[in-house]
Amino acid sequence: MTRTVSILGATGSVGTSTLDLIERNRDAFSVVALTANSDVAGLAAAAKRTGARFAAIGDTRLGGALADALAGTGIETAAGEAALAEAAARDADWTMAAIVGCAGLKPVMAALRRGATVALANKESLVSAGDVMMQAAQAHGATLLPVDSEHNAIFQCLDHANLAAVGRIILTASGGPFRTWSLTEMAAVTPERAVQHPNWSMGAKISIDSATMMNKGLELIEAHHLFPVGHDRIEILVHPQSVIHSMVEYVDGSTLAQLGTPDMRTPIAHALAWPERMAAPAERLDLARIGSLSFEAPDAVRFPALALARGAVEAGGARPAILNAANEQAVAAFLARRIGFLDIAAIVAKVLDRYDPSSPTSLDEVLAVDAEARRLAMEMMEVKAA
Repeated sequence: MTRTVSILGATGSVGTSTLDLIERNRDAFSVVALTANSDVAGLAAAAKRTGARFAAIGDTRLGGALADALAGTGIETAAGEAALAEAAARDADWTMAAIVGCAGLKPVMAALRRGATVALANKESLVSAGDVMMQAAQAHGATLLPVDSEHNAIFQCLDHANLAAVGRIILTASGGPFRTWSLTEMAAVTPERAVQHPNWSMGAKISIDSATMMNKGLELIEAHHLFPVGHDRIEILVHPQSVIHSMVEYVDGSTLAQLGTPDMRTPIAHALAWPERMAAPAERLDLARIGSLSFEAPDAVRFPALALARGAVEAGGARPAILNAANEQAVAAFLARRIGFLDIAAIVAKVLDRYDPSSPTSLDEVLAVDAEARRLAMEMMEVKAA
């Protein structure tokens, strides 16, 4: 049977990898909706290639350009935040949630409320609104499939019916491009250098998060919601080769690991075909050529984002949403050269110290917390710049 699919964030790295797999298996998939934030040309080209029924652009100013690009194709178009949610609400068997950042919250919720199978690449959704999102998934009978390589690895290794048998979940981390750098060297890092991940090809925001290791902190929070074994049983281990994507240790001493080359098409293919398997063009793992794998504990002094994330998930409530919002603003400021690399975690810490609202119980409350945390982060960065 043909599986109907929608891709939210179709022109980003995860979205284009998903499209690559779909276009290699034309008979197996039918595209319902595609979205992008501002890449009109990329969105229009993908919609034409796949015969999508609906295309939505997030930037309202680009609605006319998208309509012109798809004129005469019969593909419906729309623009703005509501259009992204409409794309998510369209009737598709499977929805890829790959919009980067908190902008993906409303579309993800729209897909969950439809009771869809949602492949989640937008970790910020569960970081900021984990309790709200998981409750919505349960209430509407939606299925959440993790796409991040680490969470997908855990999903494949975990005995979901017997969580009491789990001793530890071990999230592996490459350590990013500055794993062996001193704080002095890191203080002088430029945006161009920080986006050069040693193993993975990712967008700018995710690459910066990997460089600060905030990405791993966000993944810790996401894992806490996806795999309810208790945050105290989720650990982080640096593994520079990025061959083992994560592990699950059981109480009998057995440890199961999922291995593969660093290619996002592998976890995407797993989610796209689940509960079956499909072929993916990722390079096959050659352990003899690799020769050895190494591991080390993360350095909490040089990467304070890890402790900030651990503290946020332990405190719960609004803390993870504050962490995520402040980090998004700080990363954007670093990419714009307004603050230094080490200032990113420092700004997040200051916002967490200053802002402590009550726990949000709805998506609107989450978004209100997010907005205030962003305002405070911007205010602090303006003071610093002055």
